[in-house]
Amino acid sequence: MLNKEEIKNIIPQREPFLMIDEVEEYTPGESCIAYKYVDESEWYFKGHFPGNPIMPGVLITESLAQTGAVAILSLEENKGRNALFGGIDKMKFKKMVKPGDKLKLEVKIMKKKGPIGIGEAVATVDDKIVAKGELTFAVV
Repeated sequence: MLNKEEIKNIIPQREPFLMIDEVEEYTPGESCIAYKYVDESEWYFKGHFPGNPIMPGVLITESLAQTGAVAILSLEENKGRNALFGGIDKMKFKKMVKPGDKLKLEVKIMKKKGPIGIGEAVATVDDKIVAKGELTFAVV
């Protein structure tokens, strides 16, 4: 289990854009399972949407990307580097994510060739899929 401070030793994102709160487990270069504890005080809920707060899909996607970045950037040869979006494919949003939800984030690296890779990304709340897709990354 990694907490936020330990996560910061692997990926470069910082508050307010660090979108994962803890890592349950990870295998460098292969996979990662992380969590985002969605709190009503999150900065984006002020405007998305007043009276009906919903976590934006783009931030769910970013949370998944950061989860994948833990897997990729924990490889010794990638320490101190960045993992950037190269593409988002087949991303579907199935349910809303609201304050109080425990967002489980799972990414499995399916392909790697040089600095480019593709991860299968799934976000769930209470074992129900809220988002799923493929994320292409480039390590720089």
